[in-house]
Amino acid sequence: MLSADTNAPIVIKGIGAVSPAGWSANTLVAQTLSDQPLPHEERTREGNNHPAKVRPVPKPDAPQDFARHPRLRRVSAISRFVTAAGIEALGQRRAEAVRQNKLRLGIVVVFATGCVAYTGRFFQEVLDNPKLASPILFPETVFNAPASHLAAILSCTGINYTLLGDAAEYLSGLRLASDWLTTHQCDGCLVIGAEEIDWLISEAVQLFTRDAILSEGAGALYLEMDEDGTSNAPRISCITDPVLYTHDMDRNLAAKKMRAQLELAAEVEKHSLLLDGLQSSKTLDKAENNAWGNWSGQRLSIRKTLGDALGASVAWQCVAAAAQLKSNTPQYQSTLISAVGLNQQSIAAKFIPPIST
Repeated sequence: MLSADTNAPIVIKGIGAVSPAGWSANTLVAQTLSDQPLPHEERTREGNNHPAKVRPVPKPDAPQDFARHPRLRRVSAISRFVTAAGIEALGQRRAEAVRQNKLRLGIVVVFATGCVAYTGRFFQEVLDNPKLASPILFPETVFNAPASHLAAILSCTGINYTLLGDAAEYLSGLRLASDWLTTHQCDGCLVIGAEEIDWLISEAVQLFTRDAILSEGAGALYLEMDEDGTSNAPRISCITDPVLYTHDMDRNLAAKKMRAQLELAAEVEKHSLLLDGLQSSKTLDKAENNAWGNWSGQRLSIRKTLGDALGASVAWQCVAAAAQLKSNTPQYQSTLISAVGLNQQSIAAKFIPPIST
């Protein structure tokens, strides 16, 4: 289990988000705290009689400066989500420091499905007429395209990884970033989870349950080391080991073992906020309900409000968790993230307020 060194903790210096609630972390947090589910759309595809429920990201309220960059001229939605959330979390001052080579930035982008929209479009063109399939689309089908676009926009030449997994993989991305920071491979690190809606993914989710509402967007945390312990920013207290699903370890057992790794006392629960992955689906929620059924503290269920964004959902949980600890007088002693992935692993994390509070 990753535990923060009290002499050199990992701190969360910035947050960013794109979601069905809008193009900022503030809109995501406000919508989540309102506990009011956003309206959804029903989309159908020729040949499929079962409409898919989705919550897409709305158009931005105002023009975005980064959208004018040449690298974003022909990209799919997921690259725009990654860029917007990443730049918001980083902030303009740090972004300029990266461009001037004054800040060594690491980038970790995490997907469950990744660049599906242009992948489907490209292969449809190949099937329709291979001679006319646009080669311009092909670069946007690779998983690391969004991370590459973000690095180019920031003129970032630092370490840059793309991770693939189920929704819980975002917490593995935080572990990786923490390793980079503690081994001084970068000065700061962006960790971004993102997804985009596509008919293939929408229909694939229906194979598990008809209750799920698929959504899209991105969530980002910007991390740094606080070597002198004076930073007035929320900290990552711990990230549990991933509990992998196997023949002997199903989702129910893995989720219970994940929670047990946190070793929470009853008094801690009373003063903590749990951000879980429940989404009003009896099938998908069963394991997490069993693991946290006796939880005595407060909780937020982001998927119930915004929908299931797969690789972005746990990133949203982390953004909301960090936001609850940013004030000078935080309401909670800790915020907990429960990530019970669909088909691979269960992981949990604990964030705590700044030392100075």
